[in-house]
Amino acid sequence: MTAPLDHHDALIYAMVTISAVDRTMTDAELARIGEIVSHLPVFANYDENRLIAASQACGELLSQENGLEEVLQMLRLALPKRLRETAYAVALEVAAADLDVRPEETRFLEMLGDSLELDRLTTTAIERGIRARNTVL
Repeated sequence: MTAPLDHHDALIYAMVTISAVDRTMTDAELARIGEIVSHLPVFANYDENRLIAASQACGELLSQENGLEEVLQMLRLALPKRLRETAYAVALEVAAADLDVRPEETRFLEMLGDSLELDRLTTTAIERGIRARNTVL
């Protein structure tokens, strides 16, 4: 197992994993990750120069056997309870970036919610909020 993550990198791993889980990281998803890191208060003291290295490290881990399970375990260990909903929300934000949440992304979100011990009411509320934010005519 690799070194433990800090909370910033854990959130980045959640976003990179949702983007990569369908084997297609779209420009819209990558742009949304950059926007989230640039604008969310939880990243206020994050050195954005670390983003590429963290993303690459996550990608390398995901390419290994059992990489997805290892990422989920690392997220569970790295994230304090108060940031677990945030991890789910930012992952869902990235999945919704291209306005097409694919079945692989939905399955990862289920796994993420279970791994982070989020109850169904919480995940549904986050999903409804992000769906409302990303609805277009």
